[in-house]
Amino acid sequence: MRTLLEVADIFRAVGPTYRAAHAGHLSLHQLKVMSAIEHCRTAALGGHVEACEDCGHWRIAYNSCRNRHCPKCQGEAARTWLAEREADLLPVGYFHVVFTIPAEVADIAFHSKAVVYDLLFRAAAETMLTIAADPKHLGARIGITAVLHTWGSALTHHPHVHMVVPGGGIAPDTTRWISSRPAFLVPVRVLGKLFRRLFLTRLLELHDAGRLAFFGHLAGLTERQALLRQLSPVRKVRWVVYAKPPFAGPAAVLAYLSRYTHRVAISNRRLIAFDGNQVTFRYKDYRRDGGERQQIMTLAADEFIRRFLLHVLPRGFHRIRHYGLLAGSARKDSIALARQLLAVAPPANDDTPDEPVDVRPPCPCCGGRMIVIEIFERWRLPRAPPSPERAAA
Repeated sequence: MRTLLEVADIFRAVGPTYRAAHAGHLSLHQLKVMSAIEHCRTAALGGHVEACEDCGHWRIAYNSCRNRHCPKCQGEAARTWLAEREADLLPVGYFHVVFTIPAEVADIAFHSKAVVYDLLFRAAAETMLTIAADPKHLGARIGITAVLHTWGSALTHHPHVHMVVPGGGIAPDTTRWISSRPAFLVPVRVLGKLFRRLFLTRLLELHDAGRLAFFGHLAGLTERQALLRQLSPVRKVRWVVYAKPPFAGPAAVLAYLSRYTHRVAISNRRLIAFDGNQVTFRYKDYRRDGGERQQIMTLAADEFIRRFLLHVLPRGFHRIRHYGLLAGSARKDSIALARQLLAVAPPANDDTPDEPVDVRPPCPCCGGRMIVIEIFERWRLPRAPPSPERAAA
């Protein structure tokens, strides 16, 4: 069901003037994202007409843009992805681990998103795999599902990686499963120190290879000594790695993944009001506790769009990645071995093709099944339904 206010409404109202005011400063990819969101589920993308098999009630359904930054298009993508991941779940506790980079590093990432976000993924994953494999800690090869978020609740630039990690792994000799303690995976302070060292070392390597870009007030960081001065404070502070208590079973893991894997910078549900000039929305202030954490913010419409576009990912960038036992083509064999070591029966292998799921809402008049009776192309409108007199003839 459509919410009262959508990001698309704001883009349609203010987007043309925003694009004109910032001509030459928006990437082609950002422009395409704006266009996709504005045209999502409108006649511009075509659609179809549905009719009830029982009472004949009909309605128009427009096509989705399927852009991964569109707040309206992530539900179906998340459902499909979760169905594929369900077979990978093991009957063990799962932990939620978050890796965050300091603000000084986030500023550098802003101008080189593809390479620094990729570094964030690789450094965080290597940290988890290395510490977990250490016999002083878990001493096992673990699996990781990692998701990149680039935003804070107020749409500020705040890159961080969320990980879902099984509470245990396969021993180095592959003969047994090693379980973590019920409420403890690995020490977060140890994770933070290694993560800081790996990230900063490789960030300098990227700089030396000429793969970092600097603009505006950061333009001086093209000099290596200037970059070292910029990074000097963050070498001495603790980098935040947060491990939440384990999930309450596989169902809770899937519920979490459904919320996080295909989330965009702001959902339509958080929007409160838009008067043509200002946007009001809900956000969480994590510096507050209890009921005071939920806050309301009002931004100028141009500033709202600017913040939204901060989080458009580089073209082709993968924001969901798998490591260790869950990596690539070895995932299927690794999961099978883990199930064997845990003495868990493999999921039933039903070769019978599943019946396609009918995701169309039922008829609002009688609850009957809706079927497609007409498909119309982009920028075209459907034909009017036949009059009762002609239908009877």
